[in-house]
Amino acid sequence: MNTPISRQDAVRQAATDALPAALADLGDLVRIPSIAFPGFDPAEVRRSAEAVAALVRGTDLFDDVRIADAAIPGTDERGMPAVLATRAARNGRPTILLYAHHDVQPVGDESLWESPPFEPTVRDGRLYGRGAADDKAGVMAHVAALRALRDAVGDDFDLGVALFIEGEEEAGSRSFAQFLHDHADALRADVIVVADSGNWDARTPALTVSLRGNARFTLRVRTLAHASHSGMFGGAVPDAMMATVKLLATLWDDTGAVAVAGLAQRDAETPEYTEETLRDEAGLPAGVSPIGGDSILSRIWNKPSITVTGIDAPSVVNASNTLSPEISVVISTRVAPGQAASEAYEAVAAHLRAHAPFGADLEFTDVDFGDGFLVDTSGWAVAAAREALAAGYGVEPVDIGVGGSIPFIADLVTEFPAAQILVTGVEDPHARAHSPNESLHLDTFRHAILAEALLLESLDARSHGGA
Repeated sequence: MNTPISRQDAVRQAATDALPAALADLGDLVRIPSIAFPGFDPAEVRRSAEAVAALVRGTDLFDDVRIADAAIPGTDERGMPAVLATRAARNGRPTILLYAHHDVQPVGDESLWESPPFEPTVRDGRLYGRGAADDKAGVMAHVAALRALRDAVGDDFDLGVALFIEGEEEAGSRSFAQFLHDHADALRADVIVVADSGNWDARTPALTVSLRGNARFTLRVRTLAHASHSGMFGGAVPDAMMATVKLLATLWDDTGAVAVAGLAQRDAETPEYTEETLRDEAGLPAGVSPIGGDSILSRIWNKPSITVTGIDAPSVVNASNTLSPEISVVISTRVAPGQAASEAYEAVAAHLRAHAPFGADLEFTDVDFGDGFLVDTSGWAVAAAREALAAGYGVEPVDIGVGGSIPFIADLVTEFPAAQILVTGVEDPHARAHSPNESLHLDTFRHAILAEALLLESLDARSHGGA
């Protein structure tokens, strides 16, 4: 006589069985160079959306699956294609919205990759390839968890599910808010899971409860009407490179901490995190000191930082004995959770204007804002997520902050203020998202699928509103 197994045990078995197909499908997605940046082939992003839509249709769980886009406000353009799928809730069950994105970062210098960036390669328990972690693994975690729920409890479960797989997150989500507005009824949910963050380490799951915001802009520094001979006029005429170097140096104090008045910081406790761990995870070599003060995680999670992420200047190969008339730089300010990105930008811009050397002319363009995020951890969905993560990984989850930004979460809060938002992910600190040799830890992926499948099962057993 066979003893019936519980629904949760059935989900566990189904999630284990779902892993090989999920990895194969992930590999197929990684092979598509779905880069949504200008200058790259948008047909590849369309091909990626079609591949994701086919996987979603293959679950046979949704009432409607479509590829859609939205207008980019203030332009005549439309955003990149996203996949939108919906399944109506029944019998008083809640609805969950599952988010991930199928576009990826450019590969950068391909010579730095140990294997081709768009040919998925397994080495030492990791799957290497652009998008293998960020965020095609998030896409497949959703799909595989839904497959596991279907295989364990049947396709007539009562949980409502909306699936939103974006196609331009890495390129700035320019049509995101409009997409939410256009499809608000289809996307409205009690719980939103954003699978685009990371974990404490490869073994320990995390729930992201705070995110820094971002204020990004291009600064042009101009000191001359035209280029001039550096021997004839150097020493009397300020060139734009010297002015730019002197100006940028005022943004930090001698410890490397931000020295801009008006940038806020958040006062919150952080877990223990050693300098040794920082060096290992960030690739900080011996002899190079960390910057700033206070605890390391407080610097990363709760304080602002400023990074010069790009510069237009004469290259080394094209260097000549010339005084440069103008230099442009891209400045990225990470903003402490709780401060508006626009307020932080005004503080940085005011600082730069006040410290412009030699009367240099400053021009600010391409200004872009993304507000930070703080999770209300008192909701029933947070408790359900923690329980599912603990069961899926076999380790109690850690609440973490993230120094990076996911600006579109502020749009989710604006459009769906009643929803409980859970920020999870499949990355570990060695995933190297956005960098050469991006990779996914395969055991982390396995645990992430199981944890999400268990969360879906628990919500399917819950009456609407969490009672």
